[in-house]
Amino acid sequence: MSAPRPIQSVVVVLPVVVCCAWAGCNLAPKYSRPTVETPARYREAGPPSAPDPGVTWTPAQPADATLRGAWWELYGDPQLNALEAQVNISNQGIVAAEANFRAARAAVAAARAAFFPNISTAPAFIRARPSQTLGIAAGTAASPGAVPGSPTANANAASIVDEYLLPVDASYEVDLWGRVRNVVAASTAAAQASGADLATARLSTQAELAQDYFQLQAIDAERQILDDTVTSYRQSLNETNALFRAGIDSEEEVARAQTQLNTTIALATDLGVSRAAFEHALAVLVGRAPAGFSLPVAPLALRPPPVPVGLPSNLLERRPDIAAAERRVASANAQIGIARSAYFPSLVLDASAGWEAGQFSRWFEWPSRFWSFGPQLAATLFDGGARRAHTEEAQAAFDQAAAGYRQTVLSAFQTVEDNLAALRILEQEAREQQTAVDSSRHLLDLANTRFQTGIDSYLNVITAQTALLSNRETDVQIQLRQMTASISLVKALGGGWNVTRLPSLKAD
Repeated sequence: MSAPRPIQSVVVVLPVVVCCAWAGCNLAPKYSRPTVETPARYREAGPPSAPDPGVTWTPAQPADATLRGAWWELYGDPQLNALEAQVNISNQGIVAAEANFRAARAAVAAARAAFFPNISTAPAFIRARPSQTLGIAAGTAASPGAVPGSPTANANAASIVDEYLLPVDASYEVDLWGRVRNVVAASTAAAQASGADLATARLSTQAELAQDYFQLQAIDAERQILDDTVTSYRQSLNETNALFRAGIDSEEEVARAQTQLNTTIALATDLGVSRAAFEHALAVLVGRAPAGFSLPVAPLALRPPPVPVGLPSNLLERRPDIAAAERRVASANAQIGIARSAYFPSLVLDASAGWEAGQFSRWFEWPSRFWSFGPQLAATLFDGGARRAHTEEAQAAFDQAAAGYRQTVLSAFQTVEDNLAALRILEQEAREQQTAVDSSRHLLDLANTRFQTGIDSYLNVITAQTALLSNRETDVQIQLRQMTASISLVKALGGGWNVTRLPSLKAD
């Protein structure tokens, strides 16, 4: 019986390959998001605890209970809205994160290419002169009747040979054990994590800008307080001078008033250093050079708005850093399947066809054609335990990623609770501090009256003025801390992001 023709072999092999590919298995463990204990409610979001009976602050729960994308609009500041709009398009940190995401997305496309055959060609023209020695040693055919070693035989062995070649090669790995599918899955999950990292970078930059903006306004508020105080101190100095000229007060009181005025003027001037630094920081955050950026003076006058907190379980879907950590767990899970597939043989289908001739005129003649086809089954018989080590490494990487995910979730809960507690306590402190400001102002009025009537010295007035200044500055700092905690709470809740914004990265 004659041997089967090559084309008949192809017809027999192809159905077998298709069936194997269809029945191919996936060696990666079935993935499910790591479990993490989620409280039913935020501890700090409920009614005030017994030790703080005077605190009545609770986070607002509007009807939709959802933060929107432009979360900074909660604060109702047009200047802040304008600055935040520039962050997405001009901040270089976000631009770099976006480029990193595009690179990860391209890696997914590169991984998906393994689902298709790799087809290549390498046209070539080769002119060669074989070695005479090699030709004789290999038994190169000489002309009829030529004596080995004679000039005629050597000339034939050393003749110049031309070769015209136009091959087309195709190679395809049959994904029997899910290695290619797991490579794609790992790349896809990594790209989704990169997309969540981009959202994290954007949210962090937006929050940093808002905090720096209110820091700048707090400095303006402090400067306004110091300017008002300088005006008051200058008036007190004039009154003290008048009393000194009338012989009622001493020169020592005048010196005290003058020293107090000069010290306060210096403090007001020193605020310019901090204001310039925050203004420059804002310029960089919006992608502009500090030299061409400035903001008008605008003292802080806002109070933190109600922030819709929602339920702790929603936090898992609303924070991009949690989503990124979870996607890295999924990527690590797929890596286990890749490592396990190394235990099994790989099946590669190779095919080649084209034209080959020794003369250009005969290059594309029908007899010059050639082709070949055949499957290749490759397996590692011994590797000294490398595959087992790689599998254990992949499993350890998965465990590490899962632990990192749980730690990210726990840290997220902590941050929310921290800022809820800060807002609750700071509201009470703000009320108490306002009472202290009112008391200081009343004390100053009494001290001025007693000084003007000659009952007390000017030292009591200075003490009362210093107390009022300190309490007013503390009031501004508490107000700033409230705004900072409010922004940190919004950031901790994920801003306006949610897990549905993860890129799907499906094949087009």
